[in-house]
This record gives sequence, structure tokens and C-alpha cells, in this order.
Amino acid sequence: MAPATPDPTPPPPTSPWVILGSIPRVVELEGGADVSLALAAPPRVSRLAVSPRVFPARPTPRNFPFVLAADPSGLLLLSAILDAPLTRVHVDRPGEQSVRLSYSDPRYFVLDAATGSALRLPDPDPKLPIQHQALVGVLACPSGAGRYVVAELLPFMGTDKGDLRCFDSDVGEWVNKRVRYPLPARVFAPLRTLAHHGRLWWADYSWGVLTADPFADDPVLGFVPLPRPCVLKSREAWGVLDQLRYVGVSAGSLRFVDTYRRGGAPNKVTVWTLRDPDATEWTLEHQATFADIWADDTYSATGLPKKAPVLALIHPHNPAVVYFFLEEEEHLFAVDVPARKVVDCERYHLVAPPREYGIANRFVRDWELPRAVSSGPGNWSSDIGLTEPTEAAPPSRPIPGGYHLVGNTKQTFIG
Repeated sequence: MAPATPDPTPPPPTSPWVILGSIPRVVELEGGADVSLALAAPPRVSRLAVSPRVFPARPTPRNFPFVLAADPSGLLLLSAILDAPLTRVHVDRPGEQSVRLSYSDPRYFVLDAATGSALRLPDPDPKLPIQHQALVGVLACPSGAGRYVVAELLPFMGTDKGDLRCFDSDVGEWVNKRVRYPLPARVFAPLRTLAHHGRLWWADYSWGVLTADPFADDPVLGFVPLPRPCVLKSREAWGVLDQLRYVGVSAGSLRFVDTYRRGGAPNKVTVWTLRDPDATEWTLEHQATFADIWADDTYSATGLPKKAPVLALIHPHNPAVVYFFLEEEEHLFAVDVPARKVVDCERYHLVAPPREYGIANRFVRDWELPRAVSSGPGNWSSDIGLTEPTEAAPPSRPIPGGYHLVGNTKQTFIG
């Protein structure tokens, strides 16, 4: 399939952006602040720090603070899950009657980059806390005025029903909104939730993307399947797809980037575009083989080995540019896909994720900065600036076994 003719429509105005590491440091901050940010120009990684008030425990490989979403309004959604004594929780809800064992104390915060504040969200339900962190997102109200919503999608197993649990900042509490779940009985395995075009989008990199407006009184769930050649079987490539695929926003449109290959297919990268947020068909916009990228002088100049990289993200302003990790070399590099050229390359520094499970795009967020942050430090602590952060020491070795999506979480209800 040949790439589509580029859209002649000029891109929307751009704003400064950063690559934000998903795992913040936990440190005492000057002046009693709760949040602090060290900004670095891409492809270097910007890093967040939070105070012990936000995460009042020593981070471990199982429990650590984690940025779930970064909204262009300046809002960051943070999980802070702590260890806790083992308890039994009785769950009684449509489609699920069970006893759940809990050994954690889940906490969620909305951090506001414009004010430097950290608001702890109330628990949505003491017997049914947030179930799956990849189904939680934050969305600023398109009309502004500082209003936002945090929402979690809760499908009911084996039914066409679900809940959209919403925390509205104007209301100050969680509200359940019943939704019709439009998918058949297959596990929906989300890897991120993002905000786009006044909606939240829940992305399963094997199947497709669910979307809804959480501000609506009666939200309607829509589904956009991945391009037909890219739809995988249930559980195919389970646990590694956020090393190989990515859904994000670039130049105002939703984009799907794919490097997954089957059988003897060549290693390549493809960039697909959803030109209309109400569309259900993707357009192939760019593609290139890694062999062609490796053969270019710009790749040779990096000194990096010719091996398949890990997909990191897409440039939020230029959909031709895709970023990749080479983990052993600790480099993050950007490729102009249609030109087959490397356009940027730097060592990356992250507050270390568990190394045994490998780097993945869950560990970084592309974040378009609001004016209040990009123009100066505002009310944040004084270490905000366009500086290169130093690398933090890695955490202790993780306990062998499955690595949770983010901190201490597991999928318990999708079907």
C-alpha cells in the first residue's frame, strides 16, 4: 500500500514540548513545594520530582509514583500506590461478585503545572478503587476556566454495559455515568489513555481505540479499530506492544505508529493517521524499513549499532518524525521516516524503571507545555529551567514475575 499524499492543510500553531519521564524522583523540595520540574529540550528527557507528602514511602520496584497522563493544559495525572497490610475486599457490582485481596494503598493526584499544586483525589469507592491505571485519564474542559475531569472506564465482563467513573473538578466528587460498551467479548488491553479533541481515548495497541466525552451527561463510547493489517489476535505480542506500537497526537490528529512484524516480514516503521476524530479508517502516511534507515549516513554518524530499537513516541508537531530507544546504549534518537534520516540523537536519563523488564514507551510522555510553564518557573520550585538533569540511581532489583503496567496494578475486569 503506497503512502497517502500529505495533507496540504497547515498544521495548528505549535507550542514548546518536552519528553517527560513517567517516574518522578521522591525528594524534599525547597520551600515546602510538592512538585518540581527540570526541563530539557528533546530528545533529552525532562524529569519530575514530588515531595514525600505526595509519596510518603521509599519507592520500590513494585510501588513507585508514576505519571499516567500529561495534558496540554498543564495537568499531570499521577498515581502513588503504597504498600499496605493484606486485606479482603468484598466486591458486589453488575457482572462481578467476588472477594478481592488488597495489599496496597492506592492514591491519585492531579498536579497543576501552572500553580505547582498537588491535589489528592478522593477514592471513587472504598470497595472498588481504581481498577486499571491504563483506563484512567485526565481531560481539561475545552471551555477553559480551570475545569477538568478525571475518568476511569469500567466495562462489565460479558455484557454490553459499563461505567465511566468521573471526578469533575467543579463537583469535587466521583460520579458514575452508565455507558454502552460496544465491543464483543474479547479482552480489551489498554496501554494508555490520552486526551484529544475534547475527548478521552483508551488505546489497545492490539485491537483499537475507544473514545468518549466524559463531560457529557450521557457519554457514548465509540470504537476505532486499528488498520486492518495491524489488528492482532487476542493476547498476541502480550506484554511487549508498548515497545513496538504507539498511539499519540501529532499536528492535531491522532496517529498510530507500528513497528510490529510477523514471520519473515522486514523490520519497518509505519505511521498511520486518523484525519477526522469521528472517522473509523486510518490512512497510511509514512513508512520506511530499518535497513534503509541504518544505511543512511545520518545513522552511521550516531555510532549506534544496527539493531531493532524500541518505539518511544511520535513528535507532537511533525508526524514524519518518530523517536526510538536503544536501551543498552541508553540513547534516544529521532528519525524522519519518509526521508530515512536520523534528525536527533542524545543519551537519555530516566528515573530508572525496572531494568529487567526493558524500556518501553510507557516510561515517557510527550507533553506540550502551557505558557505558564514554558515562559518561566511560575510558582514551581526554582530548579525549572532548560537544563540537562542528572541520572538518578536505579531502584533495587525487582522481584521476578510479571511486571505491572504502572506500579502495583493489574487488569481485573475487562471482557
